[in-house]
Amino acid sequence: MDVNIIALGAGIAIGVSALGSAIGQGLAASAAAGAVAEDESLYVKELTFAVLPETQAIYGFIIAMILIAFAFGLITL
Repeated sequence: MDVNIIALGAGIAIGVSALGSAIGQGLAASAAAGAVAEDESLYVKELTFAVLPETQAIYGFIIAMILIAFAFGLITL
């Protein structure tokens, strides 16, 4: 396997997932902040909805780590 191609794939995996996560988190947090401004009892729900899109970036990071481990022979198929 070519390590350079795998490293490029790992970079794309984390980059695209982080971009999607940032967009989703920005949309959710801005809408939730508006809701909390109207009703402060929604704070816990707002916090939950602001954190949920971050899991996409975590999944991308995990995939990138698996690809790097595969590239250096730490795991095999």
